[in-house]
Amino acid sequence: MARVKGGTIHAARRKKVLKLAKGYFGSKHKLYRTAKEQVMHSLKYSYRDRRQTKRNMRKLWITRINAACRMNDISYSKFIDGLNKAGVTINRKMLSEIAIQDAAAFTKLVNVAKDGLAGKSSKPAVKEEKVAKEEKKDTDVSKMSVAELKELAKQKGIEGYTTMKKAELVAALS
Repeated sequence: MARVKGGTIHAARRKKVLKLAKGYFGSKHKLYRTAKEQVMHSLKYSYRDRRQTKRNMRKLWITRINAACRMNDISYSKFIDGLNKAGVTINRKMLSEIAIQDAAAFTKLVNVAKDGLAGKSSKPAVKEEKVAKEEKKDTDVSKMSVAELKELAKQKGIEGYTTMKKAELVAALS
C-alpha cells in the first residue's frame, strides 16, 4: 500500500484554521488542535449571537420608548396599542430614534396614540386620500392595467367585463 503524505490540501486546511484563529490568546492561535477547537466554538458563538443581537436591539428600543412614554405620562403598552388603533405603522427602531433625537415629535406621537385610545383615529383622512387616488385613476383609464380596468368595470356595474379586451374596457369606461 502506498504511503499517504500530508500534502498541500492538508496543509491548506490547517493554515485556514490557524488564520481564523489569529489573535486568540495563548496556544489557541499557535497550535492546530487547540486552534481548531476554539474556531469551532467561535463560529458557533457568532451564529448564535447574530440572532441574539436582534433580540437585544429590540429590547433596547422598547426600553428607550418606554422611558420616553413614561415622561409623557403613558405606559409603553398603551402607547403601542394607541398607535395601532390610530392606524400609525412605525417600527420600534424608528420610534426609539425619534424619542432620542426629537422629543417634540415623540410627544405628538403620544398625543396621536392617546387619541387612538380614545377612539379618535386618523383613518378617515386615509380613506379620503384613497378616494382621491381612485378619482385620479378614473381620469386616465388608458394607463391602467387590464386587472384594474376589470375591477373598475365591476364597481361601475358594466356587464360582460370579464370577456372584454383592454380597448373595449377603456371604451366602456369612458
